[in-house]
Amino acid sequence: MNGKWEVVIGLEVHTQLATNSKIFSGASTAYGAAPNTQACLVDLGYPGVLPVLNAEVVRMAVKFGLAVNAKVASRSIFARKNYFYPDLPKGYQISQYELPIVGHGELFILDDNGNEKRIGITRAHLEEDAGKSVHEGFGEHSGIDLNRAGTPLLEIVSEPDMRSAREAVAYMRKIHTIVRYLEVSDGNMQEGSFRCDANVSVRPRGQKELGTRAELKNLNSFRFVEKAINFEIDRQIALIEDGGEVVQETRLYDSDKDETRPMRSKEEANDYRYFPDPDLLPVEIDDSFIEAVRKTLPELPDAKQQRFTNQYGLKTADAEILTASRAVSDYFEQVAEATTAGPQVAANWVIGDLSALLNKEGIEIKSSKIGAGALAGLLDRIADTTISGKIAKDVFESMWTGEGSADEIIAAKGLTQITDTSALESVVDAVIAANPEQVAEFRAGKGKLLGFFVGQVMKETGGKANPGQVNRIIKQKLG
Repeated sequence: MNGKWEVVIGLEVHTQLATNSKIFSGASTAYGAAPNTQACLVDLGYPGVLPVLNAEVVRMAVKFGLAVNAKVASRSIFARKNYFYPDLPKGYQISQYELPIVGHGELFILDDNGNEKRIGITRAHLEEDAGKSVHEGFGEHSGIDLNRAGTPLLEIVSEPDMRSAREAVAYMRKIHTIVRYLEVSDGNMQEGSFRCDANVSVRPRGQKELGTRAELKNLNSFRFVEKAINFEIDRQIALIEDGGEVVQETRLYDSDKDETRPMRSKEEANDYRYFPDPDLLPVEIDDSFIEAVRKTLPELPDAKQQRFTNQYGLKTADAEILTASRAVSDYFEQVAEATTAGPQVAANWVIGDLSALLNKEGIEIKSSKIGAGALAGLLDRIADTTISGKIAKDVFESMWTGEGSADEIIAAKGLTQITDTSALESVVDAVIAANPEQVAEFRAGKGKLLGFFVGQVMKETGGKANPGQVNRIIKQKLG
């Protein structure tokens, strides 16, 4: 990054709330239905129909606000945001403007230097989503799908506190983790449940006044957020250094060309002619409601990460990975509590072998073919030296393909580890006798050959020899 310039970034994260019905109607929010089959008269903006607020979206918004130490408004108002677009049948979007349901909050990320950094949250407000324009398959025309119209969104607006694309991604990931922990959103970016707009500007380093910003719309992956912001930073710096000026506008990111391009001039709030929606009463929330919601808060990611390092003695990096998902952290805890192998061993297997197979098959841990109890059983067999760590990986693969429990597979395939000292000594003696040159080199000081001898013994025993015992025996005999 050019050292003369400072980057300023703020994000507007749009989170679809996990309700069964829409924010102002009873129509379904289920994903994947045929176009225009989940849009009722309210969503279609028919004259005379009235919106009715879904109480569940209020509870979810309050839950998020409490999770980020925000001020929850005792009184909030819905407003009409007026603009014309083909997939907005009413000619306005119901949103919140001057009095949002969630006020100032905060969360913490690691900055580019690995230090904890506070990112302010300006507000989080409720609004309805618009429909979707479909441009493929209609020749010179476009199709309109209004299934998404009226889908409940929580728009989370940050302060302009981020100073790099990596910090922006870290903040977005943190929001993503929190809403999934709270179970207020599934966070599915492929289905449009979680996306963001990024406001990006640059200014000479040391200058207090903000530069002119460009807004990057509808970024729906962490990778695209980072790439789009980095491109925009470079574009703005090059433009200014060439004597030009940054124009305030909305831009789209083209992932195929890895570039941003103008979409429209940036509107100001007064362009939307906001005014309170006359069909909706103010939302009034009392302290008892807020406290009832507070009691439903789960242990949040930062607190859980700290507990994992303190209670289980995990490495900080491992605790961070395990607590990025509530489902993964729950699975790990079940394994750690059930096995005698120790929490760090459990963490290694969940982060390593299990995650590799989940990623390979593209499934979540809730759909794992090996339950937490079954994995704990496998780790117990390593801990009591029934099998070696190497053989355990083969057993794990067999468990994944449905061949039975660890004990059943070990018994059926005769995989029990050889721990009988006399039996191992005879194999070691045979290996030493067969490799006189390597023996001479080892005794001459080439200590790396210990691995060669261990490998030969493991080969002779089909991997069943206890590696620790083999190491000790070889050292004794070649000492």
